[in-house]
Amino acid sequence: MKNFLVMGTGIAGLFFALKASKLGKVTVLAKEEADHTATAMAQGGIASVTGSSDSFESHIQDTLVAGAGLCHESVVKNCIEQAPARIQELVNFGVQFDRLTGKSDFDLTKEGGHSHHRILHSFDQTGRAIQNALLQACMANTNIEILEHRMAVDLILTKKISKSEPNRCLGAYVLDVKSGKVETFLADHTILATGGAGKVYLYTSNWEGATGDGIAMAFRAGARVANMEFLQFHPTCLYSSQPKSRNFLITEALRGEGARLLTVDGKRFMEQYDARLELAPRDIVARAIDAEIKKSGREFVHLDISHKPKDETVSRFPGVYERCLEAGVDITRQPIPVVPAAHYLCGGVITDIFGRTDIDCLWALGETACTGLHGANRLASNSLLEGIAFAHNAVEQLSQIPAIKPFKGTVAQWDPGRAVHDDEMVVVSHNWDEVRRLMWNYVGIVRTNKRLERALHRILVLQSEIRDYYWHTIVNKDLLELRNIALVAELIIRSALKRKESRGIHYNLDYPEPNPKFAEDTVLEP
Repeated sequence: MKNFLVMGTGIAGLFFALKASKLGKVTVLAKEEADHTATAMAQGGIASVTGSSDSFESHIQDTLVAGAGLCHESVVKNCIEQAPARIQELVNFGVQFDRLTGKSDFDLTKEGGHSHHRILHSFDQTGRAIQNALLQACMANTNIEILEHRMAVDLILTKKISKSEPNRCLGAYVLDVKSGKVETFLADHTILATGGAGKVYLYTSNWEGATGDGIAMAFRAGARVANMEFLQFHPTCLYSSQPKSRNFLITEALRGEGARLLTVDGKRFMEQYDARLELAPRDIVARAIDAEIKKSGREFVHLDISHKPKDETVSRFPGVYERCLEAGVDITRQPIPVVPAAHYLCGGVITDIFGRTDIDCLWALGETACTGLHGANRLASNSLLEGIAFAHNAVEQLSQIPAIKPFKGTVAQWDPGRAVHDDEMVVVSHNWDEVRRLMWNYVGIVRTNKRLERALHRILVLQSEIRDYYWHTIVNKDLLELRNIALVAELIIRSALKRKESRGIHYNLDYPEPNPKFAEDTVLEP
């Protein structure tokens, strides 16, 4: 029997936990409540070849085209060809996808970059349906324990304890957010499924906890990361005149069902940028919107689906309809004001096809990992699929790995040293704001060398301040998240500076065209 420590309660973490529970005991840590995840906020759906007119070859080709020459084709093939089996497992776990009226066939929709209708959905709240079903299945499983309000501080490595044993991950030091105590969690295998890093940016569609925790911890521990420059901006998030830390995402499926992008003056503009119009890949649509906003001097553009029948729109997109009504917009009668926002990180901790990192007994799944599936730009609705496909691969591999020999050394309990409680949290909140504004202004949708160089200079100064504060202050959730977003910001900037071309999501005005010399992953070593 093996025991596992899983960080994260989104689709990748919970799917892994359910499958790994057959191999042993699983402890799953949630930074907040267990249903507060990026998965729960995913609206559009999950991609899988299910229709008779579709094919694996077509889905693979769409993924490779979106990935702009950087996808690892064998990884893409592995993921897409197992999709129908993984979808069936989700159904077995209780996920209810929409079906055609009076039929057992799935009601499939189409999104940007896809050549066929292959997106399974549950109204416009697919992620929530998946999250709830997997969470209920985990809570009913006696081999799975879910602990809420636990945030990992750092990984525990044998190399920091003993020179006589090969290096491997033994678990993690974990903050109990409510009590303020740091606990020691040991495991045979540690799985990072902490999600992405949208909170590195001022405007993001991500949930509050998307601070790149797993990526930062893995890099500090000695694991390589790749393709951190490829931070996807979702083209359409609800614009608010009151800036907030997170904008409400307007699902891409709206454009798949015929919504049109318009200037504030009511003119359709996507034909100027791409023949696929509103169904072009996200990077193209996001840059087009960014260009129109800068050209007009307005702070948003419009997304209009009011020409569709009201009943059809409300029944297909009840979540978007209700949320927009709360903001004073009736999407059946008027256009939605939208802006791009940081959405999905295509890079992350380097793993193989099984989720293994550079560090023995440390695995990474979902948005935390860089598997090679997405390349330079993620194809819509491939992310939820990635979570379950590589969770499956990891468990298949773990089932063939012999039991880990017990560590002979002694793992010390957390030592706060001379750190003290600090009553000047304004320092943390100020640095939080500065990091995120810096990234939004200098490392956004369109970049330049000068902006990137300025951003790197400033982030290094901020990191020095944050490190000093960290080592003299009793750890708390806000401080840990600040420490992590500052490191992830640095990794994004360094990766962007290394890529002297424009490719996929990454667009640099100093190098506006792709360059074959850079048709490879951007790898950063600790």
